[in-house]
Amino acid sequence: MSSVSSSSTRQSDAVTADLYRTQHSWLAGWLRRRLPSMEQAADLAQDTFIQVLLARGTESIREPRAFLTTIAKRVLANHYRRQQIEQAYLDQVRLLPEPEVPSPEVRAMVLDILTELDRKLDELPAAVRKVFLLSRLDGMGYAEIAELTALSLTTVKRHMARAALHCYFP
Repeated sequence: MSSVSSSSTRQSDAVTADLYRTQHSWLAGWLRRRLPSMEQAADLAQDTFIQVLLARGTESIREPRAFLTTIAKRVLANHYRRQQIEQAYLDQVRLLPEPEVPSPEVRAMVLDILTELDRKLDELPAAVRKVFLLSRLDGMGYAEIAELTALSLTTVKRHMARAALHCYFP
């Protein structure tokens, strides 16, 4: 690492540490008003600061609370989205016969995969996502999808390739 890069990293780390010291309590309180428990608020405050650590350019923050609020809103939205996915999955697990119910470890792995797939699908343009879901969830063939969506068969194939690359290969 060059001395300029190292210096910039140290400066960013110092800014983040100062931001944590001066704003953590405020952020935890802000999250507490939006969540049912102090523990969840504390967890999401930590998740927010992890995102701050991963962010670039933190040394030029002019409005720390606005900056943290923006990141915390995203963290909060992801939290609620994961809860929805988890609830939908658990509702389906409850319908399984007892011998087929997955272990807690398998459930945790499946939830992680479902959450990641949901995030990946959300990053796709709506038309690409729709084609992919019609194929994978509804079991429709490409010709059926083309007819239903009024897209050409070539476009359906292109959308499927794009979605597959995005969802299956990091």
